[in-house]
Amino acid sequence: MDLQALSDKLEIQEALARYARAVDDKDWALWKTVFTPDAHIDYRSAGGSVGGRDEIANWLRDSLEHFSMTQHYITNIEIELDGDEARVIALFYNPMIYPGATGLSYCGGRYHHRFVRTPEGWKSRNLREENQWFVKAPGDAKEQ
Repeated sequence: MDLQALSDKLEIQEALARYARAVDDKDWALWKTVFTPDAHIDYRSAGGSVGGRDEIANWLRDSLEHFSMTQHYITNIEIELDGDEARVIALFYNPMIYPGATGLSYCGGRYHHRFVRTPEGWKSRNLREENQWFVKAPGDAKEQ
């Protein structure tokens, strides 16, 4: 791996870390910096929304406003570079407390990103969340 590829991969990994921190801090301005303005984001596999960057930022703000806690771990990051584009698959693990719940819920799966090199650095142009499992999903959370 040459120095440019190493630098590109580190920058993409930092963008993923910024994504997790932004969601957990509910910092939607920071969250937007991970994406291109025309990004397409799909959270349907977790019962969420699909749409453009700004639309999804508003949906996340409204959806997560009342969660007392979320924490996103992003691991096992695979990055396939192809010039100014990159395909990224990363695992996520997300413990959270739903509004009105007294205990933790958990979910995990994969993030599928398409990153592009921009003048401002690497940005995700496309994110599809693939939720693979859920423990104490929203309908079950109040029964804890």
